[in-house]
Amino acid sequence: MSFFVQQHSIVFLKGFITLFLSCIIATRFNFCLSNSNIPFSFKTLPLEGHLSFDETTLNKASTDFGNRYQYHPVAVLHPNSVSDIATTIKHIWNMGPSSHLTVAARGHGHSLQGQSQTHGGVVIKMESLKQHEMQVHVGNFPPYVDVSGGELWINILHETLRYGLAPRSWTDYLHLTVGGTLSNAGVSGQAFKHGPQISNVQQLQIVIGEVVDCSEVKNEELFHSVLGGLGQFGIITQARILLEEAPSMVKWIRVLYSDFEAFTRDQERLISQDNAFDYIEGFVIINRTGLLNNWRSSFNPQDPVQASHFNSDGKTLFCLELAKYINFQHIDIVNQEVERHLSDLNYIQSTLFVTEVTYVEFLDRVHVSEMKLRSKGLWDVPHPWLNLFIPKSKIHSFAQVVFGNILTQTSNGPVLIYPIFST
Repeated sequence: MSFFVQQHSIVFLKGFITLFLSCIIATRFNFCLSNSNIPFSFKTLPLEGHLSFDETTLNKASTDFGNRYQYHPVAVLHPNSVSDIATTIKHIWNMGPSSHLTVAARGHGHSLQGQSQTHGGVVIKMESLKQHEMQVHVGNFPPYVDVSGGELWINILHETLRYGLAPRSWTDYLHLTVGGTLSNAGVSGQAFKHGPQISNVQQLQIVIGEVVDCSEVKNEELFHSVLGGLGQFGIITQARILLEEAPSMVKWIRVLYSDFEAFTRDQERLISQDNAFDYIEGFVIINRTGLLNNWRSSFNPQDPVQASHFNSDGKTLFCLELAKYINFQHIDIVNQEVERHLSDLNYIQSTLFVTEVTYVEFLDRVHVSEMKLRSKGLWDVPHPWLNLFIPKSKIHSFAQVVFGNILTQTSNGPVLIYPIFST
């Protein structure tokens, strides 16, 4: 078992890092040419879409969600077809090895360190990619949907729900592109059950100068290299995503721990049990007062009197966040199962908060926070985020040093903890 820890306020990156909240494909090719020659040579390309060279467009392409790096491109490609991307990349390749031109595929621009940007190169705006409509295939088992690499996950959710289906694995934030999350990993609270998003893909269409289809049985090495490959092996232009039956509602639960060992022990117990919960995450709470009162706007305390008397005393706390999917015909059985599993946990009894929301409300929960932050001008700020995979054997020593010392003095950002199985 491993723990995936996401810390949103540390700049220093060390070891194996997966930038899973990125929604870009960071593809860089080492080519070079004089900037003065770029617009003329590119204007001769036979494209269904177009290249932009105006400063407004270039400036927008020189920022990202991390908001810490700015690299100014010389052009932005707005592809109308996969062939536009292939034509552009092949044209750059044919310029020869004496060039320095770089190419970055940009989804929703959620890179953290400028991966969706390129200095003096070409940014490919993947959301402009015009392919056929999403195609949901319900006659197969398992069912699946074919989508563009530039499609947003939130749009996939709404389209597949029309068929009573939905992807099996998600990220916490759905306004990201398919190509971006699949180039990273796509980790969220469902990963312990279904694996990350990259484990729920049947086949891909990739541009590597030419258009190539790949899967576990066709171009297998390329398939596994591209998934989680940080865009270094090609640009994802289409993906086949596995689906499952979508629930009607979600029982959403939060409980608090003051002891980290008890917190991780309960996380481990729950992910090891069959069908205990459908989503299991956690987060660290540091120097927060009035937390439970804030929860009351969205959650109902199991014991309002005890919850009103809870005081964190400035301690570092650990929240276990759980979700159980509900279909109306099984709601009584689900409620009994949830109560049984909760009775085995060692959380602070006065901190049990529960609510029931629609499936869409639960999956799109971070977007609600985004809108609040945007209204306060707090969304487009620097995001020095760090993501780490930490083995079970090291998580307690890590927590003692980081959560017990460093973060108590320096952090006011969220720290997320995802329990997942090692492969």
